[in-house]
Amino acid sequence: MKNPNRREFIKTISAFGLATFIPVNLFAEAFHQECDVCKAAWNNLSKLNETRYQFRYIEPNPGLPKVFIYGDSISIGYTEYVRASLKGKADVIRLHVNGGSSHDLISKMETFRKSLFQPDLKGGWDFSWDVIHFNVGLHDLKYVLKGQLDKVNGKLVSSLEVYEKNLRDNIKYLKTTYPKAKLIFATTTVVPDGEAGRFKDDELKYNKVALKVLKEYPEITVNNLHDFSIPIIKKYQDKPGSVHYLAEGYRLIGIEVAKQIASVLNVQPVDCPSATEIKGKFKEYEK
Repeated sequence: MKNPNRREFIKTISAFGLATFIPVNLFAEAFHQECDVCKAAWNNLSKLNETRYQFRYIEPNPGLPKVFIYGDSISIGYTEYVRASLKGKADVIRLHVNGGSSHDLISKMETFRKSLFQPDLKGGWDFSWDVIHFNVGLHDLKYVLKGQLDKVNGKLVSSLEVYEKNLRDNIKYLKTTYPKAKLIFATTTVVPDGEAGRFKDDELKYNKVALKVLKEYPEITVNNLHDFSIPIIKKYQDKPGSVHYLAEGYRLIGIEVAKQIASVLNVQPVDCPSATEIKGKFKEYEK
């Protein structure tokens, strides 16, 4: 998707004396070109776009910074609140599926990139990410048996050593593939007592490894969602033993994520609507 150059466009219309007569807000419309090719490719990536509001297609606006969210179900929960908090400030686009563990980041990012971006997709997106907010960890520390959470008989997805290696590989991939993007790593949120496939406080060990690795990359911002999530899971846990949150919990986490992204972009976030209002949009889209 090729967009006309804003500066050259303004020069052209100014030369004809037209700039004075065209409202500024129409400039954005002049540059906005729907990418039907991208929308079709997005719809082919996952069936989630038909059933989940967070996974609907987002048409990029040429004048706004581009933000990418990579993460697991926690990030799915807070995605829409990040978008609402950065409305008019940035285009917030997330991975088309659950990000899973550190084993999955590169392959899933590559699937996304090759499916939506030029030159792999002719007529696809041609912009670069300004910010990538990413997290892996919650799926690394879980124990699984035959696809089900089972911390008694299951196998650990990633040892601390494997997690460290994968995280290093993930960072190298992101920095190499998206050299202009500013990276934000979010620490893994709280694992409570009674979780079916995870042991309480194991996230502390994985976050410790992550922070050790990130010390080697001072240019990467650390978003300490773990500590931020401690009081939130106490008040807004969706059910006993769960790592997930009620809507208001996700809203509060989403606002925090938006603040971190806004700081990196040097913009001011806007007031986030209530969880009730956002959930209404979910229902309208998903009915």
